[in-house]
Amino acid sequence: MEQVENSALRLKNVSKSYGRVRALENLSLSVAEGRFFVLFGPSSVGKTTTLRTIAGLVTPERGRVEIFGKDWTQEPIAGRGVSMVFQSFALYPHLTVYKNFAYPLVEAGLAREEIDRRVKETAAMLRLDSKLDRKPSTLSGGEQQRVALGRSLIRRPKILLLDEPLTNLDAKLRHDMRAELKRLHRQFGLTIVYATPDELEALSMGEEIAVMRNGGVVQIGTPDELYETPRDLYVAGKIGSPQMNMIDGKLATDGSALESAIGSLPFAKKLESAEAGEAAVVGIRPSDIRFAANGEAGFKANIAMLEPLGDVTVVSVETGGETLRMVLPESAAAGLRPAQQASIILDQSKFHIFRSSSGQAMT
Repeated sequence: MEQVENSALRLKNVSKSYGRVRALENLSLSVAEGRFFVLFGPSSVGKTTTLRTIAGLVTPERGRVEIFGKDWTQEPIAGRGVSMVFQSFALYPHLTVYKNFAYPLVEAGLAREEIDRRVKETAAMLRLDSKLDRKPSTLSGGEQQRVALGRSLIRRPKILLLDEPLTNLDAKLRHDMRAELKRLHRQFGLTIVYATPDELEALSMGEEIAVMRNGGVVQIGTPDELYETPRDLYVAGKIGSPQMNMIDGKLATDGSALESAIGSLPFAKKLESAEAGEAAVVGIRPSDIRFAANGEAGFKANIAMLEPLGDVTVVSVETGGETLRMVLPESAAAGLRPAQQASIILDQSKFHIFRSSSGQAMT
């Protein structure tokens, strides 16, 4: 990862084990000040351990944690300017919303007037003005989430860490809270590090995303970079919905095509680094497959399944023993039926080519 001049946070080769389990393995990343940075990956890849390491709740065995240029690796939690919101909300059930907000400020020894001002200011910002006398158990899931956020924001942190904060909310609330978090990010210019296993959250919220696997970072980039130029099969399979189609085969002698079960897939440009007959995978997005127009020579296919999703329909087609998914406008899919024969065209300019042996991109 290249150096970032105005870096709020930098982790360098951080490793952490719990017994025989390697939670983090040489993890490195850099987060610019004011950035909404997302840690993305399924359960058990090290997202929570990464956040806890930044917060000072976990001390790494190796590596370095820098916050605004200072080494905090072995330093205590206090003074980091970091606040963390946990997946479970972690509210005090016996205290009112007002006292939940006020608690960290009381602990910090602030004057009563300053505490009152900050509590009311934070409640107004999170639209909780009328809930200050209520206890958490009487609030909705979304309101409890906003209280947890408010308790972190009231400390005026330089870096806000969010550990899968929307997991316990229903779909409508998740959508609303995504918008709320983006609004707060813009309003305060906070540096946010957000952990999620949800691809939609990662792509819709992250200005920059670190795709994680086995305690390390596989690729860091903007949503567009990860979608357009995945560095390996793992990233290609994680980014994009429906998932990228993967077609196995062997490279032609001159590296100009993939010989596969559905036929020869010619590349837009020859591969210079390829070995003849090398096992490879061609990835193609569902949006880059279409039905052949009259007179076009395509691959013969049968329609296997239709998945209407409102304005678009996901169409699964079978060809050469492979099942490929296409995405069509709802109007274009209206007359289609399962078992219907079709002819499909794969846009060769949109092929992603990967080595089977390592999963690494060849283009």
